[in-house]
Amino acid sequence: MSPMCSRVWKPDLLPMTEESTPSDIPTPRMLSWARNSTIYRLERRMMTEKQLFDAITRKAKEKFDDISTAQLKAVADFAVKFAYDNKAIDDGAYAEIATRSAVRSGKSKRAIAQKLAVKGVSTDKVEVALEETDDLYAAAIFARKRAFGPFRRVELDEKRKAKELSAFARNGFSFEIGRKVFEMTLEDAEEIIFAGRL
Repeated sequence: MSPMCSRVWKPDLLPMTEESTPSDIPTPRMLSWARNSTIYRLERRMMTEKQLFDAITRKAKEKFDDISTAQLKAVADFAVKFAYDNKAIDDGAYAEIATRSAVRSGKSKRAIAQKLAVKGVSTDKVEVALEETDDLYAAAIFARKRAFGPFRRVELDEKRKAKELSAFARNGFSFEIGRKVFEMTLEDAEEIIFAGRL
């Protein structure tokens, strides 16, 4: 018999390691990775609880070949708890900051609410974040960015009018708000934008 044939793999003779024992409990290595990965992510940008949970889940699948579904969930839960314990995530604060930024870039309440919902922010936190927002201000910003209404630099015809009004609607502004900004003078629109910055 050749030396190669005499080598028979005997799993019962191998030392048991934490990776070779299937379990619902994450290994210390998994938890250490989750902690470091959470720190790495949250040092670079703000995230919602859902975003962090999803990111850790996705990366843990890639990192650990034999990770079970239960371990995967436990690792992601651990990461979220670690972030909360260290006050590194706060969906309410995230919603408020994201909302302020979105309004300043011309996003409507409806568009902001949809985006926050996709990121996993709860409805009550979204409502609180949107309380102080002003769709008229956001629509004026939107018009300035797109050169619509008072910021238009071309002649208005029926085709252009339909394009502008439908763009307001597609971006979540009510018909009343869209028409109001569409019909504003440049001076009124600039005044609204200036007042909204204060």
